[in-house]
Amino acid sequence: MANQPVDQGKRRFLVAATTVVGGTAAAAVAVPFVSSMMPSERAKAAGAPVQIDISKVEPGAMVTEEWRGKPVWIINRTPEMLANLAAHDDKLTDPKCTVVTQQPTYCNNPSRSIKPNLMVLVGICTHLGCSPSPKLQTNGDMGADWPGGFFCPCHGSKFDLAGRVFNGSPAPINLVVPPHKYLSDTMLLVGEDDKGAA
Repeated sequence: MANQPVDQGKRRFLVAATTVVGGTAAAAVAVPFVSSMMPSERAKAAGAPVQIDISKVEPGAMVTEEWRGKPVWIINRTPEMLANLAAHDDKLTDPKCTVVTQQPTYCNNPSRSIKPNLMVLVGICTHLGCSPSPKLQTNGDMGADWPGGFFCPCHGSKFDLAGRVFNGSPAPINLVVPPHKYLSDTMLLVGEDDKGAA
C-alpha cells in the first residue's frame, strides 16, 4: 500500500476544495468583524449635514432642528431686531466675536450670519452645556432693557439675538455658529459649507 502511485488529479481536487472551503470560512468570519467597525446608519445620520426648509420661518420667529444630536436654532430676525444688535455692544463679553472658533470666518461680522436676517446657532450654552430658552421679544419678562435673545435658566447666562454673551453671565464665550450654507433661497444646509467644513 505504501508503494501505490499517488493520484495527482485527486490530490489537486482535494487541495482546491480545501482552499475554497477555507477561504469561504475566512470570509464568513471577516464580514461581521469588518462590518462592526463601520459606522452604523444612525451614527452616519448623527454627523451628516442636515437640510432645513426655511421658507416657513416668519420674521421674528424661530425653528429648532437637530444636527449631531444638538439643537440648532434658525431665527428670522426682523429689521428692528437687527437694529438692536449694535445698541448693546458695551454690555457684551465679546461683541466683536474675537473667539474665532465660535463661528466660521464667513460669519465673523456684526450679525454673525451669512444673510443678516437669518441667524443659525447651536442651542447649547457655552457654560455647562444646558439649552437656553428663547426670549426673542422685548415684552418686559426679562427686564425693561432686554433686547431679545436667549436665557439659560440653569445658571443665568444671557445671550443676544446674535448669540453673543452678556457681561456677568457664567458662560465665558458666545454661542456656536455651525458651518452652514444656503442651497437656495428656501433651503439651508447645516453641517457643511462651501469650504467643505463639517
